[in-house]
Amino acid sequence: MTAVTDFLLNRSSEPRLEAPAPDPGTLEKAFACAARAPDHALLRPWRYLIVEGKGLVALGDLFASTCANNSDEQGIEKLRRAPLRAPMVIVGIASPKPHPKVPEVEQMMSAATGMSFIELALQDAGYGVMWRTGSVAYHASVRQGLGLEDHEKIVGFLYTGSVSVKKPAVPRPATEEFVRHWP
Repeated sequence: MTAVTDFLLNRSSEPRLEAPAPDPGTLEKAFACAARAPDHALLRPWRYLIVEGKGLVALGDLFASTCANNSDEQGIEKLRRAPLRAPMVIVGIASPKPHPKVPEVEQMMSAATGMSFIELALQDAGYGVMWRTGSVAYHASVRQGLGLEDHEKIVGFLYTGSVSVKKPAVPRPATEEFVRHWP
């Protein structure tokens, strides 16, 4: 196997992140990797927002606003603190374009693949990442607060920074559990 395969086999999501976040040069390379995602008709159906510093507090307030009619103060506070779990959050946005041969679902998959490439590039540079979604990713007020157009969707929030405490390895299924030959 190659170094790339070994790297993929050892990839993990890291929930315990701290400063420093990726530097501008590392981010530039990671976003260049995202642009290598499969992209039928070269539509570039993605874009990204980098949130850090005071922006993390604003993002937490935006998350908490999704519970406006909820009296669960503990749940509201959990959402408010969520972005503070890392020094940087990258918001992946699918921005599909009308095209007669490329359906929206393929463009969504392209945007998600781009997020995955960013995740892998950042891990390869020595940073930890955790891809999260949750109900806030699908909430209209979050999409509006982040400035998304009506046709755009959030594919995920990529929390990133330096790993503070490495988590134990997660058991993975054997390939025979999810691979079959057909017919």
